[in-house]
Amino acid sequence: MTRIARRGALLVAAGAALARPALGQGRFPNRPVKFMIPWAPGGILDGFIRIQAELFQQDTGQSLVIENRPGARGTLAARQLISQTRPDGYTIAHHHLSVIRHPFLTRQPSWDPVGDFTYVMQQTGFVFGIVVRPDSGWNTLAEMWAAARAQPGRLTYGTSGVATTNHLAMEELCEKEGVQMLHVPYRGATENITAMLSGQLNVIANANSWAPNVEAGQLRLLAVWTRDRLRAFPAAPTLTELGYEMVVTSPYGIAGPKGMDPEITEILHQAFRKTQNHPRVQAYMAQHDMPNEYLGPADYTAFARERAVYERRMVARLNLSID
Repeated sequence: MTRIARRGALLVAAGAALARPALGQGRFPNRPVKFMIPWAPGGILDGFIRIQAELFQQDTGQSLVIENRPGARGTLAARQLISQTRPDGYTIAHHHLSVIRHPFLTRQPSWDPVGDFTYVMQQTGFVFGIVVRPDSGWNTLAEMWAAARAQPGRLTYGTSGVATTNHLAMEELCEKEGVQMLHVPYRGATENITAMLSGQLNVIANANSWAPNVEAGQLRLLAVWTRDRLRAFPAAPTLTELGYEMVVTSPYGIAGPKGMDPEITEILHQAFRKTQNHPRVQAYMAQHDMPNEYLGPADYTAFARERAVYERRMVARLNLSID
């Protein structure tokens, strides 16, 4: 190689190095990171992320700016990731099964559930349950089904949206029991509780933002959807104990737009792994019976790929569509 050619090669290499964000020197992140939550504020997930936001700033020196974007079945954050976000790691989002399911619900899918995202880390899952008012007179799930069977299509149940995991699971339960109930979608668990307490709703089939109301005696928990009974509510049976052979936790985590630099992905992965293992976050998870569903980037991507196959099959089986 001539002296001129060598000099040119060195200049190209130097330019490439300058173009990258000097990750090895710890320069990422060097400004605030936006974290989108596709649910209304005030729920357990919201609190889980906000504690980590405080720890993220302590560890990195940069703030994690929470942006709640409820609506559209929890897909607004995903939509922004694929349409308006540079893959530089400065905009990430809570990622959940409805995002993986969505493309199978329409004839014109907006994204590939695996290829259009960078999977950073799976964290935990939702703790779902079926909750009613004490004045309903239902002390067991069987009693609720009996009432629904006697009034086809009249009893209402609330979820966090159409074609969400809890919606699909509740429809599967209704199918197993041969009953018809009216689904009422809300933008978040807090809205479900408000509607229930005001008498606008008969049943909640949603994540456990209802826990304080159950503890206060304002609501009654008939069954939980976790593998084991909850530490906080040991009297509530699981669906498996009741003979349904169903465990529903809808594991979730963190994702960014497709094409993120693997080194940026790993920096974010390690940052959130550290926040999740912090005693404050572990105490919060224990308080709310949140399961540990940790997966790193490669395993989380593999999970998404396998889950997409399942979601396609379930959507077809239940003949669901949003078109």
